[in-house]
Amino acid sequence: MPANATGVGDRPRKRTFLDKHQIIERNASLLLVGSLLVVSIGGIVEIAPLFYLENTIEEVEGMRPYSPLELTGREIYVREGCYTCHSQMIRPMRDEVERYGHYSLAAESMYDHPHQWGSKRTGPDLARVGGRYSDAWHVDHLKDPQSVVPESIMPPYAYLADTMITAEYTQDLVKAHAAVGVPYTDEMIENAAADFIAQADPFSDWDDLVERYPGAQVRNFDDAPGISEMDALVAYLQMLGTLVDFSTFTPVASR
Repeated sequence: MPANATGVGDRPRKRTFLDKHQIIERNASLLLVGSLLVVSIGGIVEIAPLFYLENTIEEVEGMRPYSPLELTGREIYVREGCYTCHSQMIRPMRDEVERYGHYSLAAESMYDHPHQWGSKRTGPDLARVGGRYSDAWHVDHLKDPQSVVPESIMPPYAYLADTMITAEYTQDLVKAHAAVGVPYTDEMIENAAADFIAQADPFSDWDDLVERYPGAQVRNFDDAPGISEMDALVAYLQMLGTLVDFSTFTPVASR
């Protein structure tokens, strides 16, 4: 067969769709336009249906906004960069569920701004850490991680116990989260400072606090006088994963 033959024998080779596609591959402008067109169509298909749904997150009984003390603890958690080593998202895989507990629900992050799912696990997932350890364990772990987990590479956060906090800006913090959609009521905002103080004092009048934030744990979390950043962070950690009763939870089929 001659070197320049393009088909079988002397017959010219039949042109296919792939030959036409070469025109796009060899023209950067056409390739860019085509890519944008495909991405736009895919984006519309994924995003447009969301505008017709009342809620993209399944409502789950037990979920509530963070109490003022828990919310303050969460701010400390974010400030210290805990999310860079600890995720808060248990995937629906057998090994993860057996180790950490029920897989995470979207509703459990519905009041997080921003969410704390994380993308790296230098340390274990914390989505279900609430109630797994005592307050004293958390305090010791934060002060000197290696004292309770010898192989840990976590740095110490002992200064949290020495950093005292007040309710001066608590109401502003709650208002800020209400502004981005967290359903804090006027009553919650008005009583934010009082609830902040009451949750860390088991001898206070905390009945109204628990009524506003069902399941809120009331006690002196670091067992030391005053309210410290340690109190707030431990209150936040002890709440994680405790709001949903998974013994009665039944997933609702997607609409």
